[in-house]
Amino acid sequence: MAKGNLAAIDLGTNSCRLMVTNLNGFVIFRKTVTTKLGEGLHTNGKFTDAAIERGLKCLAEYADIMREYGVIKYRAIATASCRMAKNGEEFIRAVEELCGIRLDIIDAKEEALLNVKGARLNANADKEYVVVYDLGGGSTEITLATNNDNPEIIYTVSIPWGARNATEAFDLLEYDEEKASILANEVRKYTKDFLQKSNLEKYREKCEFMATSSTPLRLVSMSRDLGEYNRYNVDGVSETIEQLDKQITKIQRMNFTQAAESPYIGENRAAIFQAACVIFKTIYDDLQIKVLTASLKGAQEAMINDLVKKWQN
Repeated sequence: MAKGNLAAIDLGTNSCRLMVTNLNGFVIFRKTVTTKLGEGLHTNGKFTDAAIERGLKCLAEYADIMREYGVIKYRAIATASCRMAKNGEEFIRAVEELCGIRLDIIDAKEEALLNVKGARLNANADKEYVVVYDLGGGSTEITLATNNDNPEIIYTVSIPWGARNATEAFDLLEYDEEKASILANEVRKYTKDFLQKSNLEKYREKCEFMATSSTPLRLVSMSRDLGEYNRYNVDGVSETIEQLDKQITKIQRMNFTQAAESPYIGENRAAIFQAACVIFKTIYDDLQIKVLTASLKGAQEAMINDLVKKWQN
């Protein structure tokens, strides 16, 4: 019998995630590192030396962990920040040369499909369709797809704003109504496109609305008064928009120090959470969502499932 494990790496604009599983897809190790790879990208158009150093340090550590766990197959993807950065390809080459990890820069459509494949593991099987939106550090994808083992995208749109680059572009370290309104109007250009071209009203009654990334998981942890951010306890939990609105209102009243001290936000996330909430709320308001399911499962689970299928075949 074959021995060894599988792994998936998701390198985003703000965080880098590693998941290691056995050959059947059972999770045996997870880690997330806040690399802030996209810090300064909006201003400079490229990764800073400090950001590159943080990214390489994280991925070198992940390479060591994969060797320790005897990983024999893996997939590693890079998303919005590497698509946007002028030195993105240069960074990818450095990762392979110095860390031994081959990163694939995927386009927005593949990113959307991977997130749908992962998120729908938490979807109600009675629903024929899902709308999944994934709020990253450098972009946000909204996707309408079929809810089955091989989901087909009906329509997807990639919004070029995420928590990290929107914070920098709109100066939203702390909440400011005027600046938040400008960001919301930028996001609405894309939600309007999605509503029109997806023909969402045709599918609405047969559709489950889902959101990946830490933003919905943090808000649901807060709504359920868990006392801390616990992404595992709220994975797949549905919450009403009324409850999410209450939490966002509380967050908007926080200054940076209060957000950093919040057990639901924390120091690493506080600097970008106001912008994240503006984007997150604008989407669920514009799509007229009433209940939203928060999903920890996303691109990594999809990559692992694909690796398991290939291995078993």
